[in-house]
Amino acid sequence: METQQDPCKLPRNGRRVILFPLPFQGHINPMLQLGSILYSEGFSITIIHTTLNSPNSCNYPHFEFCSFSDDGFSETYQPSKVADDIPALLLSLNAKCIVPFRDCLANKLMSNAQESKDSFACLITDAAWFIALSVANDFKLPTIVLLTDSIAASLSYAAFPILREKGYLPIQDFQLEAPVIEFPPLRVKDIPLLKTQDSNNADKVLSLRDSQIMASSGIIWNSFEDLEQVELTAVHQQYYLSIPVFPIGPFHKCFPASSSSLLSQDQSSISWLDKQAPRSVIYVSFGLARGAEWLEPLPKGILEMVDGRGYIVKWAPQQQVLAHPAVGCFWTHSGWNSTLESICEGIPMICQPYFGDQMVNSRYVSHAWRVGLQLEGKLERKEIERAILRVMVKADSQEMRERATYLNEKVDICLQQGGSSYQSLGRLTDHIMSL
Repeated sequence: METQQDPCKLPRNGRRVILFPLPFQGHINPMLQLGSILYSEGFSITIIHTTLNSPNSCNYPHFEFCSFSDDGFSETYQPSKVADDIPALLLSLNAKCIVPFRDCLANKLMSNAQESKDSFACLITDAAWFIALSVANDFKLPTIVLLTDSIAASLSYAAFPILREKGYLPIQDFQLEAPVIEFPPLRVKDIPLLKTQDSNNADKVLSLRDSQIMASSGIIWNSFEDLEQVELTAVHQQYYLSIPVFPIGPFHKCFPASSSSLLSQDQSSISWLDKQAPRSVIYVSFGLARGAEWLEPLPKGILEMVDGRGYIVKWAPQQQVLAHPAVGCFWTHSGWNSTLESICEGIPMICQPYFGDQMVNSRYVSHAWRVGLQLEGKLERKEIERAILRVMVKADSQEMRERATYLNEKVDICLQQGGSSYQSLGRLTDHIMSL
């Protein structure tokens, strides 16, 4: 699937796809990576996006970018508080953007027709844009949904009505350690709840998400069959029975040079890693879960204390860091992009999830794929030391590394000609052309 050709010189197939990413780092990255993959398959690409967290168009000169105002949403948006009430944030964002998105899409379709450009094949939208499908339907434009979660996490969200019916929800303290029989290896405490001040908002968000998925023309996942075969079977047999599904990941391995980071990446960390022994470094990053200003509360003198033994940057080039031979472990918040990037490089993980799908990903890392472990309860020095020793030094570390290497090999196979993701991409291309 990976191409070394200049993307601007790749042949076109006469069809154009519109991509509509949610304006947050963990959603923009996979959508733009997907755009590069589809471009390599001959499709012309238009990105419709909000002015909030606009992607850098200079990194994608072969794409067309169209922005619209978010009707004041960005004026009240506080990055450090994104995780405080995700349902309220998503409902507000969708409500603010429905009219400007409709106008932007209408103008784009009209100008395209007037200029006799490539015909539009479909809209590919993030699943959290609940407004997208109804607006696209008004223009008779087919819609495909990109799910930026793992397949396991996506199914967990879809199963909330069942979990409620079975008595797992609302969660009771005495049930936290109980297994969710219908979803091994999850426990009740691993159910991906969305932090909110109003449980009705959480229910509404999940209902809107699932309704859009069920009415779509297809589902794309940034995952691969060998990693989530059991979950993919459940998709076909229990949940989205009649909807075409396309697990074509890992996206970033197809175009590793593409950059869609909203923050400036500090490349100096790579030079520091070059001086370290193989597998001696623990890479610690919790994404944007705690906001971009996480450095501020560091104790006074900490930078001097770790000098020579550690290296601190505001934002690292994560894919390059994980691919570096000096890195032996990833201490992560278990966001799906980070989890998948670590799997792709065969790096064991220490998982410290905070909310939502991170809970599912962490449990799968520790108990399904067994390529890491999860920190739970109150974090104390001894507990952290014990976790580091298990992943980096003791007998467990070799077993985790062997399994991580095995999954890394499966990644390479799935992307090669004849591999599962390669074949799934072929089916996706044919499906889009048929719409």
